[in-house]
Amino acid sequence: MVQISVILPVYNGASTITDTIDSVLGQTFQDVELIVIDDGSTDDTVSVLETCNDERLQIHQFENAGQGESRNRGAALAQGEYLSFIDADDLWTPEKLESQWQALQTHPQAAVAYSWTDHIDEHNQFFRSGPHLPFSGDVYKKLIISDFVGSGSNVLIRKFAFEEVGGFAPHLTPAEDWDLWVRLAANYEFVVVPQVQILYRTVTTSSSFNLAKMEASSLQVMERIFAQAPPDLQDLAQRCRGHRYKYLTYKALDLTPQRQRARAAFRFLALALWYDPSLWRRRVIWKVVLRATVAVLLPQAGLMSLLTRQRKLFDIEALLFHIRFD
Repeated sequence: MVQISVILPVYNGASTITDTIDSVLGQTFQDVELIVIDDGSTDDTVSVLETCNDERLQIHQFENAGQGESRNRGAALAQGEYLSFIDADDLWTPEKLESQWQALQTHPQAAVAYSWTDHIDEHNQFFRSGPHLPFSGDVYKKLIISDFVGSGSNVLIRKFAFEEVGGFAPHLTPAEDWDLWVRLAANYEFVVVPQVQILYRTVTTSSSFNLAKMEASSLQVMERIFAQAPPDLQDLAQRCRGHRYKYLTYKALDLTPQRQRARAAFRFLALALWYDPSLWRRRVIWKVVLRATVAVLLPQAGLMSLLTRQRKLFDIEALLFHIRFD
């Protein structure tokens, strides 16, 4: 029996999946199986997969059911004592699995290990930093406030814990990661590996992030969280909602903001400020208002030229880092 089962769900990922597979099979920790779940791809994904000659790789094809269900399907097939997941366009540094596995050996009371994340672009080049937070032990309260893990490509989980909490909830896509982390943290400790080991791909020319779907699934996750949270944590509800709407504000204005998305940003920002009035004291809020305003008023070409020339004036990265965990 292998130690670690890596589950890789893919839908039309022919252009990136080879690099992703190489980053898994090239790990310093070699006692792994890689279970690829093809989620009904219609491009050349399967043909690309079939060129990979490694006995640790398994390919399973299903009708399209979404990422959450694909991850659960892979977990059901897994033989390993530990589970890890990676999306078909993300990458790992070579020591990711070994570092997280060792962290769980050193901290037997923990069921989840996670590392730090940075973002890369379409060409595998560094784009920006992700969450670099040092939380270990009982992180339940902190995960209720905000999903600091960063992505579904991050964690290493003891399989029994994943099964105990019921795996991913597919109907909560694309917020199903956060939902699972919270359910795990309610029952088990986490341990951090304080190194950047997950390279999360951001397509810098894309505005395909589905804001409406993320808002709807986030609201469902927050409802589930506070339906199950103990009485002494119920007062976190407003702060939790404030942080989530702050995240949605950022996503609405990220990369190549468009007029419709900028209008949505005003609504998200208003809700973020309503739930978390402390945001009024943050200077980045006025940069957010300015970025949203010019995105509504200017044509796309003029907007991108202005954002490029006045990058510092319109930089809203700080919005993601103003999180009150205490």
